[in-house]
Amino acid sequence: MAMDKTNATGQFAEVPIERIEYKPSERWRIWRNILVIGAAFMVNFTAFMGATNLQSSINADQSLGTFTLASIYGSLIFSNIFLPTLIISLLGCKWTISLCILTYVPFMAAQFYPKFYTMIPAGLLLGIGAGPLWCAKCTYLTVAAEAFSTLSDVTADVLVTRFFGVFFMFYQMAQVWGNLISSAVLSYAMDEVPANVTVLNSSVVAEACGANFCGATSGGAESPAIERPPEERIHLISSIYLVCMIVASLIVAFGVDSLSRYNRGRSGSGTGLSGIKLLAVTLKLLKEKSQLLILPIIIFIGAEQAFLFADYNASFVSCAWGISNIGYVMICFGITNAVAALGAGSLMKLTGRKPLMIFAFCLHMGILVFLLQWKPTPNQTATFFLMSGLWGICDSMWLVQVNALSGILFPGKEEAAFSNFRLWESTGSVITYAYSPYLCTHMKIYVLMGILCLGMVGYGLIEWTGKTDRAVPASKPDFELVTNSDPNDTTKL
Repeated sequence: MAMDKTNATGQFAEVPIERIEYKPSERWRIWRNILVIGAAFMVNFTAFMGATNLQSSINADQSLGTFTLASIYGSLIFSNIFLPTLIISLLGCKWTISLCILTYVPFMAAQFYPKFYTMIPAGLLLGIGAGPLWCAKCTYLTVAAEAFSTLSDVTADVLVTRFFGVFFMFYQMAQVWGNLISSAVLSYAMDEVPANVTVLNSSVVAEACGANFCGATSGGAESPAIERPPEERIHLISSIYLVCMIVASLIVAFGVDSLSRYNRGRSGSGTGLSGIKLLAVTLKLLKEKSQLLILPIIIFIGAEQAFLFADYNASFVSCAWGISNIGYVMICFGITNAVAALGAGSLMKLTGRKPLMIFAFCLHMGILVFLLQWKPTPNQTATFFLMSGLWGICDSMWLVQVNALSGILFPGKEEAAFSNFRLWESTGSVITYAYSPYLCTHMKIYVLMGILCLGMVGYGLIEWTGKTDRAVPASKPDFELVTNSDPNDTTKL
């Protein structure tokens, strides 16, 4: 007996298989793969998020940090257009994840010598690897959920949301560990700020920071609170983060099963294609009305994350309270994001998607209105944490629900759907990072509010037309568990 399987050239090859029946223990094996992937992303993004949150502050000279982040998401746009289906067809999901994690390493190495000619190329390489990385992860989770649905009485769309919720719990916990590392290193044995400086800051930052912050022209940049930390501490943080990225790649390489175990009888959007045809699959999806309607909310996800990591940290936390406190505030964001992501799957089953999306819209809009009015001072510590915590809840809702919706709307085209998701999420991020050095914070908040409203209109039209109901298959897919004749063959997927 044989199965069709793509070889290194993207063409079909016959591989002998042994057909066996699902056993109850297979559910635990699927869960193990989901948990291991989540753990690997948590370790990798412990490093990346910890470094990203500091970029707009520690590399503020000539906006180097912000422009580096823009280069990351700019190359990610290119990557999402040209690379995911090609790389996945050649390497498979498992090895795409493992090897693409290593493209994050040069970015961290560049922190030891942060110049435009080191940081920008490293950021471009990271973005190139991030596109296939995220697309492969999304495809793995979606196919695993479809396979799991044949073993349970839970539908595939609910399982997709649940798996994404568990994954994003791990992913957002990276905010906790990454920022705990950075804050612990930066604040250890730190000299006390003189009392007269604190009083001065309290009287000045209420007008110079927050929504009124306009970068170096605001006056807040002259505060001792946002001076670059000592070089040896930045190097120590970067060394820790560098090790994390290498370990994350090894976790996937040795701990995750080949996806070919679960994709029997399924043709992904890139299967068997190569070259320009793979690119066409991704771009062709843009002709779908549902894909066009969901684009604004995807763009908003990228924009709101970029605003939080760059502008909230610089305009509110760093300007008014100090660089060493950025990590602690982002830990709060990570915890609430992780908890909300974990609960999103269960809430989805109880309430459906629409109430969760409406709740996220109202809460996020309320946060943005408050930020326009808030005048932060160093003694308002609780408010810094409250805003980041509520933002974490919203971000979790957007990530889990919209990721899952992308997979549900385009069954059998998951690679292309998730490639488009990362493409337009990256577009929102790169635009936000690009204009960040030139606009005052209150203008950036108004832009976010406009994109959010437009995104909810598009989402509402998708629900109104019933696309999500028709996208969910009435019966479970006919999946079979397959194993290669060679049990050690994990070179694909």
